[in-house]
Amino acid sequence: MVKNCVEKEKCLSGKFSRFLKEFCGHPLEEFLSFERFTKLLHTRVDGASLGICRALFGLMMMIDIPEERSGGDLDLRWGNPRDCRFPLFNCMQPLSLPRMGITYAIMWLGALGIFLGYKFRISCLMFVLPYWYIFLLDKSSWNNHSYLYGLIGTLFFFTSANKFAALDSATVTRTNHDSTVPFWNYFLLKFQFFILYFVAGLKKFSTEWLSGYAMTNLGYHWVFSPFRLIIGAEWTDLIIVHWFGFLFDLTIAFFLIWKRSRPLASLCAAAFHLMNSRLFTIGMFPWVCLVEMPIFYSVDWPRRILHKEKPEKISRDEREKKNQELEVRSSKKERRTTGWIIFYMILQFFLPYSHFITQGYNNWTEGLYGYSWDMMVHSWDTVLISIKVVDKNSGQTLYLEPYAFTETDRWTKHADMALQYAHCVHRNLKKGVEESERTDIDPDNVSIFFDIWCSMNKRFQQRVFDPRIDLLQAEWSPFRNTQWVLPLLSELSYLRPKMKSITEDVISWNNFTDIMFIADFPGLHMENYISPDLDNVTITCLDGNIKVSDGKNEISIGPEQSLKLSSGIFHKIHVISETPACYMYTYQNRTMRQLTETGKLPPEPVHPKLPLLAELTHRWDNFVKFLIHVGNSFLHEIYGVPMPIRI
Repeated sequence: MVKNCVEKEKCLSGKFSRFLKEFCGHPLEEFLSFERFTKLLHTRVDGASLGICRALFGLMMMIDIPEERSGGDLDLRWGNPRDCRFPLFNCMQPLSLPRMGITYAIMWLGALGIFLGYKFRISCLMFVLPYWYIFLLDKSSWNNHSYLYGLIGTLFFFTSANKFAALDSATVTRTNHDSTVPFWNYFLLKFQFFILYFVAGLKKFSTEWLSGYAMTNLGYHWVFSPFRLIIGAEWTDLIIVHWFGFLFDLTIAFFLIWKRSRPLASLCAAAFHLMNSRLFTIGMFPWVCLVEMPIFYSVDWPRRILHKEKPEKISRDEREKKNQELEVRSSKKERRTTGWIIFYMILQFFLPYSHFITQGYNNWTEGLYGYSWDMMVHSWDTVLISIKVVDKNSGQTLYLEPYAFTETDRWTKHADMALQYAHCVHRNLKKGVEESERTDIDPDNVSIFFDIWCSMNKRFQQRVFDPRIDLLQAEWSPFRNTQWVLPLLSELSYLRPKMKSITEDVISWNNFTDIMFIADFPGLHMENYISPDLDNVTITCLDGNIKVSDGKNEISIGPEQSLKLSSGIFHKIHVISETPACYMYTYQNRTMRQLTETGKLPPEPVHPKLPLLAELTHRWDNFVKFLIHVGNSFLHEIYGVPMPIRI
């Protein structure tokens, strides 16, 4: 019986090994032994496909730098010393504008060198070092694909991707005629894109995503017109956007690896990324994924296309030679390289789930957005950003324009960036007083309070931070939970279907009605002003108990009770229940209705569905502006010519 079990296990193991070889070209045995895995990784293979992917990545980065890296707007992004920055490490500061321009020039020349395959390792360093420096300077600009570009550039540095379609390869060919590379050059890049897709799919395996709450109204976009005609916009949102998006991310890398499914998977991936390029403003990310897709194909596909060569069959002598090579023990250097590769793989699997360590970056979502591959998993709607500055001596209160020192609102959702912004505002206030811009407050003795209201994934609007906490005195650590971040009111999520039903009903009244859902914590209150533009304003309590005060009257209402409110007045809404309360406003836009009825409302502009010419023109303009900024930077540094800065 024991013998039968052993034979059965061997049979199953053999079948799985054959399946694995059919799937990825390598039997199970090559992964079970460190020595054999090392031999696999260091097998010499054709470097043609790697060279093409290197060149295309360099080209994409040459386009990306003037655009998403803000090369075309260098003066706007780095020119104002009062602009608030959000570096990963507070000790990091940007260089002067001219030197930032030179840094960008070095990075772009590095991307050009990667594209041409010229002085390859030096070019990689010229690209990667400035890239990571600029990346770490500003968390507010992070996206998952920003992190990806830095990783790919770093991986290319360690590869021999200059053996094909490269200026370096001419010299290499003359000397030793070796155009092969170790297989791990391909393995690492394939693994990186596998992580990109697969972990993004795992992140979408959640109630939030699969219930259709993450993306909003994408089903109405023209790219989904065929689906919308058949199943409607709502089901398109749920089935095509959310369910198919989840299945695509989770499985596409496997289908690209498997030779039999690769052609169809490539078509699906191409369609997916082209649709994303129309749906979202995400720079070169869809195009990088498209041009790097051939990394999953055979290593010699470019030679087959250029020279119409058929794949070579391995002769019996070559098989015997390969077996003899496998019997030779790998070198110490090869084993060390394998160890580093395994460490890198573990690290890339670990980082997206390392939030139990970096707890200070956990807010309503876990971790720093931009390195966890949680792409599009959360949607945000921010309705109020209030920055209150209070003089501790006089009690005088100032309200600051939220975007006075930054154009981004990423800081409104992350405690670490909110703290950085508060201290930056404080520094600018002190500079303003020193320059006699204001003298009615003492900037050395003020408190700064943030009151920010957001909705995540179609929930109630609620506060992100405790508005009673002075952020200049607030504590924060990257390794401890932040106490002044108010928790997401997930216990009210069950009301989202009801909120949707109520919204559809209210909007159906006429074209000028709207609704807002709000939730708040016990002991807190919201002060609100109803614009004279609005009429038929009603507040309805949905859960808990609230008290409405307009300075003259105070009225308490409970669940399902409503109260009419007058326009043009301030009122306060206090939560008087022991648990969080939620309520809603319904109102009509009087001004919009009058403009529509009198025909004075201008028609909405019609945008072309495929503005390809406009996009190309915009990219060319960005590139020209980038060259001008770089030229001005060198002129300033060499000759002291003043550098023009736009406001």
